[in-house]
Amino acid sequence: MRLGAYTACLHDRSLDETLKVLGELGLTSAEINTGGFIAAPHIPIDDLLASAGAREDYLGRYAQAGITLTGLNCNGNPLNPDPMVGPKHAADLHRSIELAALLGVKRVVTMSGLPGAHPGATAANWVVNPWDSQWLDALDHQWNEVAIPFWRDIQARAADADVKVCIEMHPHNIVFNPPTLLRLIEQTGATHVGAEMDPSHLFWQGIDPVAAIKYLGDRVFHAAAKDTRINDENVRLFGVLDDRFTRTPADRNPLNLGGHNTLNQWPDQPSWQFVAVGRGHGDDFWVPFLQALHEVDPDMAVNIEHEDTELDQIEGLRLAAENLIAAGHKAGI
Repeated sequence: MRLGAYTACLHDRSLDETLKVLGELGLTSAEINTGGFIAAPHIPIDDLLASAGAREDYLGRYAQAGITLTGLNCNGNPLNPDPMVGPKHAADLHRSIELAALLGVKRVVTMSGLPGAHPGATAANWVVNPWDSQWLDALDHQWNEVAIPFWRDIQARAADADVKVCIEMHPHNIVFNPPTLLRLIEQTGATHVGAEMDPSHLFWQGIDPVAAIKYLGDRVFHAAAKDTRINDENVRLFGVLDDRFTRTPADRNPLNLGGHNTLNQWPDQPSWQFVAVGRGHGDDFWVPFLQALHEVDPDMAVNIEHEDTELDQIEGLRLAAENLIAAGHKAGI
């Protein structure tokens, strides 16, 4: 099992500086962004698609640093009905699969996407509690008319490329928990589409990630190491489905997520928040989590995703790496 990091948090550093940081932290795996919601600062995609020599030189930089490129990350919304977003994110995913095959990287991480609620919709719509039949109608449209055809095509592309596409089970997507992931796999007949097991999004939904691994079994292809802290006092008042987000002011350069969409600001008193490995859950979680992943695939990569806003880039990565590596030793992997 390789322990590493998703390098998006080091977007302001060069690739060589980034790989040096990972090596100094004792990590041996890297996952690089290739489009979707954010840019691709650590990989010259067009050059690599065009030249075998460029690919050899690029991978040589990893070998020299003692790091293995274990995944390409293209998280976005390829099903977004906004014509400025969905088609671009879908094209990024197609290109990422092609590039992964050329590089010999067997994993592409992405999200399932989220369509509109009906034909002609211009905004994505997440249905989570369809007690009224109109929302089952919306889900029927989203699954049968949009998601299934799209993901059958992705399955075919991935199988042809011998690449595994790993879906992050992320709320505000049609696949956000183990049953919806299994539904997508079964309804598309997928052999090359499975899970990227990121526990952070499961924690706040009340899902046990270790139980999820056992439920999905060999459909888990890849993993992320990101923790979540549940703030119990705030949960008692606001619950985990919380709409108190606010717009990021223009003078603070909000992150563009495609088209006119930008990343909003979290509530001041969040019910839950993403934190570095060990700051939400201790070894009583991370040890069995790594053991369960190892049972599925001893060669699986587990890459830290740093989104702890209370810690800077290096501090957050260092703490996460220390805790993850320590848990790995205790897990005997």
